[in-house]
Amino acid sequence: MRIGVVTFPGSLDDRDAARGIRIAGAEPVALWHGDHDLQGVDALVLPGGFSYGDYLRCGAIAAHSPIMTEVIAAANSGMPVLGICNGFQMLTEAHLLPGGLIRNEKGSFVCRDQRLRVQSVETQWTSAFEAGEEIVIPLKNGEGGYIADRDTIQRLEEEGRVVFRYLGYNPNGSMNDIAGVANERGNVVGLMPHPEHAVEPGFGPDTSAAMRSGVDGLRIFRSVLESVLA
Repeated sequence: MRIGVVTFPGSLDDRDAARGIRIAGAEPVALWHGDHDLQGVDALVLPGGFSYGDYLRCGAIAAHSPIMTEVIAAANSGMPVLGICNGFQMLTEAHLLPGGLIRNEKGSFVCRDQRLRVQSVETQWTSAFEAGEEIVIPLKNGEGGYIADRDTIQRLEEEGRVVFRYLGYNPNGSMNDIAGVANERGNVVGLMPHPEHAVEPGFGPDTSAAMRSGVDGLRIFRSVLESVLA
């Protein structure tokens, strides 16, 4: 299986995402924001960073990059697409996911190992988890507060499209403690925490044995691998 990772000007975690994909057992494919070619990949990752310096709004300029025409078409046709942090912001700006991300509630950049609850396993990126499972994944953002109008929040909750929820501490003021959401089909997922930084023991959060000692993020990449191959 081949998973494309799109690099934008200001991307920071594209190589980390590619490494996580490789450890999960898939082949990472480097894609460039200025191209119109997805190179026949089976899934896509929009990585974290500060695309275009976060000018205008985080992810707003990147959402209009040439390759996003293909990303949007692929997502609408059912291809699995994952947006991590800045990639999540791009997906909302491209209207592939509802809502938006704003400045953290306390106005400061947050970097921490974050407890999450897996709310939905009905997506192509979470099928390897159990519903309600608690995991730990690193978080690092300055504009990670998830917002949407009241009707949208209610619809996301009722339709089971809240994929991840913050546990113990809401680091950015996100509504309903939302850390990640999915589209209606479950093939597009965006989350603020960084699963690519939790793919190897000793190189991610060191947690209890029950939480698999720092590899919770790896199962996000393995989920899509298993889903597509199935």
